[in-house]
Amino acid sequence: MNNITKIGQIKKLFISSVLENKRIEKNSIKIDLNGIIDDKFYNKNNDRSILLTSIDAYKLMEEKNIKAHYGQLGENILVDFNPYSLEKGTKILIGNTILEITIECTICKFLTKIDKKVPKLLKKDRGVFAKVIKGGFLNLNDSINIIN
Repeated sequence: MNNITKIGQIKKLFISSVLENKRIEKNSIKIDLNGIIDDKFYNKNNDRSILLTSIDAYKLMEEKNIKAHYGQLGENILVDFNPYSLEKGTKILIGNTILEITIECTICKFLTKIDKKVPKLLKKDRGVFAKVIKGGFLNLNDSINIIN
């Protein structure tokens, strides 16, 4: 394999429940080329299969006295670095999987349910989407590496 550079770690994993309108925290999630298996967005839009969000986004809200729980920003993977530093096309290795960064996450109207200031506050800090290049399992605390 090419050289890899560690950039962070998975802190939390979430899926969107098909049956309920909420995020479910997981210790492990299975992914394939169509996205996250058992997620309500599975096989919908491959370029938006997985959302990576940083703990920093939650810290920004906390600094403005906005209370939010991990998962409320819609992320599938909560990471300990700012994924906005990753350019479109960057490939990352997580466990035995490979993801490719596709687009920055646009701000959704549902974020106003947390607080009306959240969309503007997180305009450039909510996260990035990735598509699956190689499936497998993502696990809590897995290292996240850039493939150079």
